[in-house]
Amino acid sequence: MRRQWERRSMTPQENKTIGFVGYGAMGALMGANLRKAGYQVQAYTPSGRQQDAQTPVIQSATELARTSDILILCVPNDSAVFASAEGEKGFLSGLRPDTLILNTSTISPEATERLASLVRHHGGRFVDAPMSGSTPEAEKGELVMLVGASHDDLEAARPVLSAIGKLTIHAGDVGAGTRLKLVINGIMGATLNVIAEAVGYGLSSGLDRSMLYQALGQVAVISPHHKRKLGCAEHGDFAPQFPTRLMSKDMGLLVSAARSTHSFCPSIAIADQALALSSKRHPNDDYSALFGAIEKSIVQQREPANEA
Repeated sequence: MRRQWERRSMTPQENKTIGFVGYGAMGALMGANLRKAGYQVQAYTPSGRQQDAQTPVIQSATELARTSDILILCVPNDSAVFASAEGEKGFLSGLRPDTLILNTSTISPEATERLASLVRHHGGRFVDAPMSGSTPEAEKGELVMLVGASHDDLEAARPVLSAIGKLTIHAGDVGAGTRLKLVINGIMGATLNVIAEAVGYGLSSGLDRSMLYQALGQVAVISPHHKRKLGCAEHGDFAPQFPTRLMSKDMGLLVSAARSTHSFCPSIAIADQALALSSKRHPNDDYSALFGAIEKSIVQQREPANEA
């Protein structure tokens, strides 16, 4: 199958309404860029919270589907997707014929296949479109969209994808986008764990903290993404760009998917455990909080035990 890497900018059809199922930090930033591109944006938020004053909040996913030309799903996990999709108040019950649904959520490959089947059964069109990037990229419209879809459905979705991302990668049919996203996030999580472990050794060995972080910010072996995370760790700033609980969830999805294909992924399994522990302590901090957790354990080891 021919793979496509596209950077084309396209103009949306006038008066199209995009409905978001889930409208948190990432959704709101995507919504702002879609408005700039000429779309009307509305949202159904399972939490009931309104993210910004410009976006009307619809009271049910069913009503959102009835009043939208395109739906974008942006929710945390498998269960949240199906809670919003199924039942008499789910978006499937209000779906109009040929409505295009783009799932930007990171969910399991099995959930992606099941959701696509349900959408098609209700007369809709489905694009598997998770994204690579965090809030800085979403704000600038520079996400990388990882798409699994038929050629026709991809072309129908392209104006939307071009409004929120700088690049669209056509990974294959439905499900391929999800699997590619798990590969990418596995590399992100496992690499951060390795860097955090090495930083832990450096600090334990007595290296100067400022020198260590600054040195790692200059060397070519560390990616720009992880250099950004190192900068956050150096200053103890773990404001969530990608919360630990979501990275931990994605690592768990990858470990499960790897087991189903008998893949050899011991480093990813170790990183999954490290991020699961970090998520227990810092669920809503950025996933770079793993640096802070390791550094804190080093400080605690150096402190003399309290005498009875």
